[in-house]
Amino acid sequence: MLTTIHTEMTQEALGSRMSQRAIEIIIAANLKQDNLSGQFGHNEYHFDNNDFDKAYAYVKEQRGYVLASLMSPGVLSAWIAFGRLTHAIQDFYSHTNYVSMWLAGHNGTPPPPAEIDPLRKDLIESPDMYSAKVYLPWDVMYFIPGLRKFSLIFLPEDSHGKMNLDSPGQGPLFPYARAAAVKRTVYEFELLEKILPPEMLRKFVDLEA
Repeated sequence: MLTTIHTEMTQEALGSRMSQRAIEIIIAANLKQDNLSGQFGHNEYHFDNNDFDKAYAYVKEQRGYVLASLMSPGVLSAWIAFGRLTHAIQDFYSHTNYVSMWLAGHNGTPPPPAEIDPLRKDLIESPDMYSAKVYLPWDVMYFIPGLRKFSLIFLPEDSHGKMNLDSPGQGPLFPYARAAAVKRTVYEFELLEKILPPEMLRKFVDLEA
């Protein structure tokens, strides 16, 4: 998703749950995944190219880093790891066909975006699940002003250029992807709430600072 969208979603999900300084570091780590170095060769950052096993392993690894970091005196590394994690899980909904599959189960009468369930196991494990593929050079051209329309002529339907729900301009499915990403970010926080000892949770949320 666009930088502004990742920022808004993370702030919305965590704003009442953590200190602002913690959220700012989490957001910075989240956005860093979209640096040029993170755009190529890192499918796990964005759930791209159907590399689901690698992406799920990456999310699990970042959860582990959060826990390991909180066992040390500092907390900065835990926030950074959580920022990396949130980027990946937020992109899951904008770079896969999850939203389309969820809506397909509602008999042509779509509920409001706020009602989307971001953790339908039957959808996540469905053989029909796929994610956006990056087709070079056309998907690079997609991001160049003035060349987007030209690139879309050559991009397949499963390309990043045609599949992404990264911004409101991508059509009516975007609000569902955004709502699901916010809910999933809250879920990841609440998962930590359940497994962290009270003293480690207090350090992570940083609300006493």
